[in-house]
Amino acid sequence: MAPVLSRQTLNRALLSRQLLLQRTRLPVHDAVAHLFGLQAQAPNPPYVALWNRLEDFAPGELSQLITNRRVVRISLMRSTIHLVTAEDCLALRPVLAASMERGLAAGYGKQLVGLDLDAVAAHGRELVEQRPLTWAELGALLAERFPGYEAGALAPVVRTRVPLVQVPPRGLWGSSGQAAHTSAESWLSAALAEPSAEAMVLRYLAAYGPASVRDVQAWAGVTRLKEVVERLRPRLATFRDEQGVELFDLPDAPRPDADEPAPVRLLGEFDSVLLAHADRTRIISDEHRRRIFTINGIIRATVLIGGSVAGMWRIERERGRAVLAVEPFSEFAATDRDAVISEGARLLAFTDPDTATREVQIA
Repeated sequence: MAPVLSRQTLNRALLSRQLLLQRTRLPVHDAVAHLFGLQAQAPNPPYVALWNRLEDFAPGELSQLITNRRVVRISLMRSTIHLVTAEDCLALRPVLAASMERGLAAGYGKQLVGLDLDAVAAHGRELVEQRPLTWAELGALLAERFPGYEAGALAPVVRTRVPLVQVPPRGLWGSSGQAAHTSAESWLSAALAEPSAEAMVLRYLAAYGPASVRDVQAWAGVTRLKEVVERLRPRLATFRDEQGVELFDLPDAPRPDADEPAPVRLLGEFDSVLLAHADRTRIISDEHRRRIFTINGIIRATVLIGGSVAGMWRIERERGRAVLAVEPFSEFAATDRDAVISEGARLLAFTDPDTATREVQIA
Protein backbone atom coordinates (compact mmCIF):
# COMPACT_ATOMS: atom_id res chain seq x y z
CA MET A 1 0.00 0.00 0.00
CA ALA A 2 1.39 3.39 -1.00
CA PRO A 3 2.27 5.72 1.90
CA VAL A 4 -0.27 8.45 2.73
CA LEU A 5 0.90 12.05 2.62
CA SER A 6 -1.04 14.53 4.73
CA ARG A 7 -2.16 17.87 3.36
CA GLN A 8 0.45 19.56 5.54
CA THR A 9 3.20 17.30 4.18
CA LEU A 10 2.13 18.11 0.62
CA ASN A 11 2.21 21.79 1.54
CA ARG A 12 5.78 21.61 2.79
CA ALA A 13 6.88 19.62 -0.27
CA LEU A 14 5.38 22.26 -2.56
CA LEU A 15 6.94 25.14 -0.64
CA SER A 16 10.30 23.40 -0.67
CA ARG A 17 10.23 22.81 -4.44
CA GLN A 18 9.10 26.40 -4.97
CA LEU A 19 11.93 27.86 -2.85
CA LEU A 20 9.42 29.30 -0.36
CA LEU A 21 10.68 27.62 2.81
CA GLN A 22 13.86 29.66 2.65
CA ARG A 23 15.36 32.00 0.09
CA THR A 24 18.23 30.61 -1.95
CA ARG A 25 21.21 32.07 -3.81
CA LEU A 26 20.57 30.39 -7.15
CA PRO A 27 21.50 32.39 -10.25
CA VAL A 28 18.36 33.97 -11.70
CA HIS A 29 18.47 31.91 -14.90
CA ASP A 30 18.78 28.68 -12.89
CA ALA A 31 15.90 29.73 -10.65
CA VAL A 32 13.62 30.39 -13.64
CA ALA A 33 14.53 26.95 -15.01
CA HIS A 34 13.96 25.26 -11.64
CA LEU A 35 10.55 26.89 -11.12
CA PHE A 36 9.49 25.72 -14.60
CA GLY A 37 7.18 28.51 -15.60
CA LEU A 38 6.50 31.81 -13.85
CA GLN A 39 3.04 33.27 -14.49
CA ALA A 40 3.54 36.50 -16.41
CA GLN A 41 0.16 37.86 -17.52
CA ALA A 42 1.39 41.22 -16.20
CA PRO A 43 5.00 42.47 -16.41
CA ASN A 44 5.90 42.64 -12.71
CA PRO A 45 4.66 39.38 -11.09
CA PRO A 46 7.74 37.35 -12.14
CA TYR A 47 9.95 39.87 -10.37
CA VAL A 48 7.93 39.63 -7.14
CA ALA A 49 7.95 35.84 -7.48
CA LEU A 50 11.74 35.77 -7.66
CA TRP A 51 12.08 38.33 -4.86
CA ASN A 52 10.15 35.91 -2.65
CA ARG A 53 12.45 33.03 -3.53
CA LEU A 54 15.99 34.38 -3.99
CA GLU A 55 18.43 36.06 -1.64
CA ASP A 56 19.35 39.59 -2.71
CA PHE A 57 17.40 39.36 -5.97
CA ALA A 58 18.12 42.34 -8.22
CA PRO A 59 15.39 42.98 -10.83
CA GLY A 60 17.94 44.17 -13.35
CA GLU A 61 19.32 40.64 -13.54
CA LEU A 62 16.02 39.31 -14.87
CA SER A 63 15.61 42.26 -17.23
CA GLN A 64 19.07 41.54 -18.61
CA LEU A 65 18.17 37.90 -19.22
CA ILE A 66 15.07 39.00 -21.15
CA THR A 67 17.10 41.50 -23.20
CA ASN A 68 19.77 38.87 -23.90
CA ARG A 69 17.09 36.37 -25.01
CA ARG A 70 17.99 33.81 -22.35
CA VAL A 71 14.46 33.94 -20.91
CA VAL A 72 11.27 34.77 -22.78
CA ARG A 73 7.62 35.60 -22.23
CA ILE A 74 5.35 33.29 -24.23
CA SER A 75 1.89 31.74 -24.08
CA LEU A 76 2.30 28.19 -22.76
CA MET A 77 0.47 26.31 -20.01
CA ARG A 78 -3.30 26.86 -20.09
CA SER A 79 -2.64 29.27 -23.00
CA THR A 80 -1.47 31.92 -20.52
CA ILE A 81 1.71 34.01 -20.62
CA HIS A 82 4.64 32.48 -18.74
CA LEU A 83 8.24 33.49 -18.23
CA VAL A 84 10.55 30.56 -19.04
CA THR A 85 14.10 29.94 -20.14
CA ALA A 86 14.78 29.91 -23.87
CA GLU A 87 15.42 26.17 -23.66
CA ASP A 88 12.09 25.50 -21.94
CA CYS A 89 10.28 27.68 -24.45
CA LEU A 90 11.56 25.53 -27.31
CA ALA A 91 10.83 22.29 -25.46
CA LEU A 92 7.41 23.06 -23.97
CA ARG A 93 5.65 24.77 -26.85
CA PRO A 94 5.44 21.66 -29.08
CA VAL A 95 4.01 19.57 -26.22
CA LEU A 96 1.22 22.11 -25.68
CA ALA A 97 0.42 22.73 -29.37
CA ALA A 98 -2.52 20.33 -29.58
CA SER A 99 -4.28 21.78 -26.53
CA MET A 100 -3.83 25.30 -27.90
CA GLU A 101 -5.31 24.16 -31.21
CA ARG A 102 -8.39 22.86 -29.38
CA GLY A 103 -8.69 26.19 -27.60
CA LEU A 104 -8.61 28.02 -30.92
CA ALA A 105 -11.39 25.84 -32.31
CA ALA A 106 -13.52 26.32 -29.20
CA GLY A 107 -13.05 30.07 -29.04
CA TYR A 108 -13.00 31.10 -32.69
CA GLY A 109 -14.08 28.10 -34.78
CA LYS A 110 -17.34 29.66 -35.98
CA GLN A 111 -15.57 32.86 -37.05
CA LEU A 112 -12.96 30.95 -39.05
CA VAL A 113 -15.17 28.66 -41.14
CA GLY A 114 -13.87 28.30 -44.69
CA LEU A 115 -10.52 29.89 -43.92
CA ASP A 116 -7.17 28.29 -44.78
CA LEU A 117 -5.59 28.42 -41.32
CA ASP A 118 -2.22 27.26 -42.59
CA ALA A 119 -2.14 30.22 -44.99
CA VAL A 120 -3.04 32.61 -42.14
CA ALA A 121 -0.30 31.18 -39.95
CA ALA A 122 2.29 31.33 -42.72
CA HIS A 123 1.48 34.94 -43.56
CA GLY A 124 1.40 35.86 -39.88
CA ARG A 125 4.83 34.35 -39.38
CA GLU A 126 6.18 36.41 -42.27
CA LEU A 127 4.72 39.57 -40.75
CA VAL A 128 6.03 39.13 -37.20
CA GLU A 129 9.46 38.06 -38.43
CA GLN A 130 9.74 41.26 -40.49
CA ARG A 131 9.18 43.28 -37.29
CA PRO A 132 7.53 42.56 -33.92
CA LEU A 133 3.84 43.40 -33.92
CA THR A 134 1.16 44.06 -31.33
CA TRP A 135 -2.08 42.03 -31.50
CA ALA A 136 -3.88 45.01 -33.01
CA GLU A 137 -1.21 45.53 -35.66
CA LEU A 138 -1.07 41.84 -36.52
CA GLY A 139 -4.85 41.52 -36.72
CA ALA A 140 -5.18 44.57 -38.97
CA LEU A 141 -2.52 43.35 -41.39
CA LEU A 142 -4.07 39.88 -41.54
CA ALA A 143 -7.52 41.35 -42.22
CA GLU A 144 -6.09 43.12 -45.27
CA ARG A 145 -4.87 39.79 -46.64
CA PHE A 146 -7.96 37.79 -45.64
CA PRO A 147 -10.96 40.10 -46.14
CA GLY A 148 -14.26 39.06 -44.67
CA TYR A 149 -12.73 37.76 -41.45
CA GLU A 150 -12.40 39.73 -38.22
CA ALA A 151 -8.95 40.88 -37.14
CA GLY A 152 -9.74 39.73 -33.60
CA ALA A 153 -10.16 36.15 -34.84
CA LEU A 154 -7.23 36.12 -37.26
CA ALA A 155 -4.50 37.07 -34.78
CA PRO A 156 -5.29 34.08 -32.49
CA VAL A 157 -4.69 31.75 -35.45
CA VAL A 158 -1.11 32.98 -35.64
CA ARG A 159 -0.75 32.89 -31.85
CA THR A 160 -1.86 29.26 -31.86
CA ARG A 161 0.12 27.98 -34.82
CA VAL A 162 3.25 30.09 -34.47
CA PRO A 163 5.08 30.22 -31.11
CA LEU A 164 5.04 33.96 -30.43
CA VAL A 165 7.28 35.52 -27.81
CA GLN A 166 6.84 39.00 -26.39
CA VAL A 167 9.92 41.13 -27.05
CA PRO A 168 11.46 43.84 -24.86
CA PRO A 169 10.75 46.36 -23.56
CA ARG A 170 7.68 44.32 -22.56
CA GLY A 171 8.49 42.60 -19.28
CA LEU A 172 11.45 44.78 -18.30
CA TRP A 173 11.49 46.14 -14.77
CA GLY A 174 10.43 49.75 -14.69
CA SER A 175 10.20 50.24 -18.46
CA SER A 176 7.62 47.83 -19.81
CA GLY A 177 5.87 48.73 -23.05
CA GLN A 178 3.10 47.27 -25.18
CA ALA A 179 3.27 43.56 -25.92
CA ALA A 180 4.83 43.11 -29.37
CA HIS A 181 5.45 39.65 -30.78
CA THR A 182 7.77 37.72 -33.03
CA SER A 183 8.35 34.02 -33.54
CA ALA A 184 10.36 32.08 -30.97
CA GLU A 185 12.47 30.53 -33.72
CA SER A 186 13.42 33.95 -35.09
CA TRP A 187 14.00 35.54 -31.68
CA LEU A 188 16.08 32.65 -30.34
CA SER A 189 17.73 31.61 -33.62
CA ALA A 190 16.79 28.02 -32.83
CA ALA A 191 14.27 25.39 -33.84
CA LEU A 192 11.56 23.94 -31.62
CA ALA A 193 12.46 20.66 -29.93
CA GLU A 194 10.80 17.32 -30.54
CA PRO A 195 7.76 17.15 -28.22
CA SER A 196 8.28 15.08 -25.06
CA ALA A 197 5.34 14.93 -22.66
CA GLU A 198 7.41 12.62 -20.46
CA ALA A 199 10.10 15.27 -19.99
CA MET A 200 7.42 17.86 -19.19
CA VAL A 201 5.85 15.66 -16.50
CA LEU A 202 9.20 14.96 -14.84
CA ARG A 203 10.07 18.66 -14.76
CA TYR A 204 6.62 19.46 -13.38
CA LEU A 205 7.03 16.97 -10.55
CA ALA A 206 10.43 18.42 -9.69
CA ALA A 207 8.86 21.88 -9.35
CA TYR A 208 5.40 21.09 -7.94
CA GLY A 209 5.16 17.45 -6.82
CA PRO A 210 3.95 15.16 -5.41
CA ALA A 211 0.95 15.34 -7.71
CA SER A 212 -1.87 13.37 -9.27
CA VAL A 213 -2.48 12.95 -12.99
CA ARG A 214 -5.30 15.50 -12.68
CA ASP A 215 -2.89 17.95 -11.08
CA VAL A 216 -0.44 17.72 -13.98
CA GLN A 217 -3.25 18.11 -16.51
CA ALA A 218 -4.70 21.13 -14.68
CA TRP A 219 -1.29 22.83 -14.60
CA ALA A 220 -0.48 22.15 -18.25
CA GLY A 221 -3.97 22.56 -19.68
CA VAL A 222 -3.44 19.22 -21.41
CA THR A 223 -5.65 16.13 -21.29
CA ARG A 224 -4.82 12.43 -21.62
CA LEU A 225 -1.64 12.46 -19.57
CA LYS A 226 -2.55 9.28 -17.70
CA GLU A 227 -0.83 7.19 -20.40
CA VAL A 228 2.28 9.34 -20.12
CA VAL A 229 2.43 8.95 -16.35
CA GLU A 230 1.89 5.20 -16.66
CA ARG A 231 4.90 4.96 -18.94
CA LEU A 232 6.90 6.84 -16.30
CA ARG A 233 5.57 4.81 -13.35
CA PRO A 234 8.66 2.56 -13.02
CA ARG A 235 10.76 5.70 -12.52
CA LEU A 236 8.43 7.35 -9.99
CA ALA A 237 7.57 7.02 -6.32
CA THR A 238 3.86 6.64 -5.55
CA PHE A 239 1.82 7.92 -2.61
CA ARG A 240 -1.79 8.59 -1.64
CA ASP A 241 -3.31 11.76 -0.29
CA GLU A 242 -5.78 11.79 2.60
CA GLN A 243 -8.66 11.22 0.17
CA GLY A 244 -6.98 8.18 -1.36
CA VAL A 245 -5.96 9.86 -4.64
CA GLU A 246 -2.78 8.39 -6.12
CA LEU A 247 0.15 10.82 -6.25
CA PHE A 248 3.40 10.55 -8.18
CA ASP A 249 6.79 12.05 -7.46
CA LEU A 250 10.47 11.83 -8.23
CA PRO A 251 12.01 9.33 -5.78
CA ASP A 252 14.75 11.67 -4.54
CA ALA A 253 12.77 14.93 -4.52
CA PRO A 254 12.57 16.78 -1.18
CA ARG A 255 9.55 16.00 1.00
CA PRO A 256 10.14 17.84 4.30
CA ASP A 257 8.37 16.88 7.51
CA ALA A 258 4.92 18.36 8.03
CA ASP A 259 6.17 20.42 10.99
CA GLU A 260 8.94 22.14 9.04
CA PRO A 261 8.62 25.89 9.78
CA ALA A 262 7.16 27.94 6.94
CA PRO A 263 7.97 31.68 6.99
CA VAL A 264 5.58 34.47 6.09
CA ARG A 265 5.62 35.21 2.37
CA LEU A 266 3.86 37.91 0.33
CA LEU A 267 3.17 36.26 -3.02
CA GLY A 268 2.49 38.50 -5.99
CA GLU A 269 -0.43 38.38 -8.39
CA PHE A 270 -0.76 35.21 -10.47
CA ASP A 271 1.88 33.33 -8.46
CA SER A 272 2.26 29.90 -10.04
CA VAL A 273 2.19 28.13 -6.68
CA LEU A 274 -1.56 28.79 -6.51
CA LEU A 275 -2.25 27.46 -10.01
CA ALA A 276 -0.21 24.29 -10.19
CA HIS A 277 -2.76 21.66 -9.09
CA ALA A 278 -6.33 20.57 -9.65
CA ASP A 279 -6.62 20.15 -5.85
CA ARG A 280 -5.18 23.38 -4.47
CA THR A 281 -6.17 22.78 -0.87
CA ARG A 282 -2.56 21.99 -0.01
CA ILE A 283 -1.97 25.77 -0.04
CA ILE A 284 -5.35 27.54 -0.22
CA SER A 285 -8.79 26.57 1.09
CA ASP A 286 -11.73 26.48 -1.29
CA GLU A 287 -13.33 29.31 0.69
CA HIS A 288 -10.29 31.56 0.36
CA ARG A 289 -9.78 30.66 -3.27
CA ARG A 290 -13.13 32.25 -4.12
CA ARG A 291 -11.81 35.54 -2.73
CA ILE A 292 -8.43 35.34 -4.47
CA PHE A 293 -9.51 34.16 -7.92
CA THR A 294 -11.68 36.89 -9.49
CA ILE A 295 -14.31 36.40 -12.16
CA ASN A 296 -12.28 38.48 -14.64
CA GLY A 297 -9.23 36.21 -14.37
CA ILE A 298 -7.12 38.17 -11.89
CA ILE A 299 -5.33 36.13 -9.21
CA ARG A 300 -4.83 38.52 -6.31
CA ALA A 301 -1.60 38.90 -4.36
CA THR A 302 -1.66 36.75 -1.23
CA VAL A 303 -0.21 36.44 2.25
CA LEU A 304 1.15 33.03 3.26
CA ILE A 305 1.19 32.30 6.98
CA GLY A 306 2.26 28.87 8.13
CA GLY A 307 2.49 27.92 4.46
CA SER A 308 -1.16 28.62 3.59
CA VAL A 309 -3.04 31.60 2.18
CA ALA A 310 -4.27 33.72 5.07
CA GLY A 311 -4.98 37.07 3.43
CA MET A 312 -4.31 39.29 0.46
CA TRP A 313 -2.41 42.50 -0.18
CA ARG A 314 -2.07 45.36 -2.64
CA ILE A 315 0.11 48.45 -2.97
CA GLU A 316 -1.56 51.86 -3.07
CA ARG A 317 0.55 54.72 -4.41
CA GLU A 318 -0.15 58.44 -4.18
CA ARG A 319 1.98 61.60 -3.98
CA GLY A 320 5.29 60.15 -2.88
CA ARG A 321 3.70 57.57 -0.59
CA ALA A 322 3.42 53.80 -1.02
CA VAL A 323 1.16 51.80 1.29
CA LEU A 324 1.12 48.02 1.32
CA ALA A 325 -2.44 47.31 2.46
CA VAL A 326 -3.00 43.84 3.91
CA GLU A 327 -6.46 42.29 4.28
CA PRO A 328 -6.36 39.27 6.65
CA PHE A 329 -9.00 36.56 6.27
CA SER A 330 -8.94 36.20 10.07
CA GLU A 331 -7.08 38.07 12.77
CA PHE A 332 -3.33 37.46 12.67
CA ALA A 333 -1.53 36.28 15.78
CA ALA A 334 0.81 38.92 17.18
CA THR A 335 3.97 37.17 15.96
CA ASP A 336 2.48 36.69 12.49
CA ARG A 337 1.37 40.31 12.38
CA ASP A 338 4.91 41.45 13.18
CA ALA A 339 6.32 39.14 10.51
CA VAL A 340 3.87 40.44 7.89
CA ILE A 341 4.82 44.04 8.70
CA SER A 342 8.53 43.20 8.49
CA GLU A 343 8.17 41.31 5.21
CA GLY A 344 5.91 44.02 3.82
CA ALA A 345 8.50 46.70 4.59
CA ARG A 346 11.12 44.65 2.73
CA LEU A 347 8.78 44.22 -0.23
CA LEU A 348 8.09 47.97 -0.43
CA ALA A 349 11.81 48.65 -0.35
CA PHE A 350 12.05 46.36 -3.39
CA THR A 351 9.06 47.63 -5.37
CA ASP A 352 9.23 51.34 -4.43
CA PRO A 353 12.85 52.09 -3.49
CA ASP A 354 12.63 55.77 -4.44
CA THR A 355 9.35 56.53 -2.69
CA ALA A 356 9.78 58.92 0.21
CA THR A 357 7.18 57.37 2.52
CA ARG A 358 6.54 53.63 2.75
CA GLU A 359 4.08 52.03 5.13
CA VAL A 360 2.47 48.64 5.81
CA GLN A 361 -1.14 48.69 7.01
CA ILE A 362 -3.05 45.64 8.20
CA ALA A 363 -6.81 46.08 8.08
